[in-house]
Formats: sequence, C-alpha cells, structure tokens
Amino acid sequence: MNIVYEENTLTAKQFLMLRESVGWNGKEFQIEESLKFSLCNIVAKNGDVVIGMGRLVGDGFMYWYVQDVIVNPQYQGMGIGNEIMKNLMQYIENNSLPDTTVTIGLMAAKGKEGFYEKLGYFARPTETYGSGMMKFLEISTSG
Repeated sequence: MNIVYEENTLTAKQFLMLRESVGWNGKEFQIEESLKFSLCNIVAKNGDVVIGMGRLVGDGFMYWYVQDVIVNPQYQGMGIGNEIMKNLMQYIENNSLPDTTVTIGLMAAKGKEGFYEKLGYFARPTETYGSGMMKFLEISTSG
C-alpha cells in the first residue's frame, strides 16, 4: 500500500463518500460551499482512492478548528489519522503569525477522544476551562 497525502485537493464527492463510510450524512451542495471556506484540507490516498481526510476551519490567526477527520473504516488503525493530523498541524505552524500563541479546537466523535489525547489535546471541562458546547440548527426552505 502506497499512501500519499495531498493538500487542498478534496472534492465534495470524496468528502461525502468518506462521511458516509463512517455513518455520517451530508448534502453535496452544502459540502461544496463548506469546502470553499475551509482554511486547508488534507487528503489521504491509496493510489487514486481517497481513504481519509481532515480539514481546518477558523480565522487562521488566533483560532483554528480541526474538523471532519475521517478515515474509511477499512483503513483505520494504520496511522493514517495520525499522519493527517501531523499535516494539519504543520499547516497551522507554517501559516500562523510568528511569536503568537494559537488555540486549536476540535470536537471528537464519541469513542475517539483517546486518539486526540495522545496528540496533546485535553477534554473539557477542567478547573480552568468550562465545557465545550454545540447546537444543531435545522434550516428549512423559505416560502
């Protein structure tokens, strides 16, 4: 197996295929727009087949958010997720302002917290930081 990692080559179809491989849904037209506003995406390929991805969103100066780190279940446990994260962190280091501290946030999928803890992330709440929070908002068709 010859796995290569590419920066900013992810298509909406590939993104949707990976989401579906782990039981997540999405709409291709929404993913297309989302990709336009991502700061970076990293794609893992085995030959021509996309087998993993991760992307960064945020303001690109103070706040970076790791989003949608997905490895097709057939390829999990092979270090692909680690390599995707390594590439994303390298992008942050190369594109952040010198002499600054940045915040890198993420939301781990249930059961994947340990993966991120091994990479130096910590769960909230702590004595210093409150709980992370989220909200889903369904947008209906107007009219």
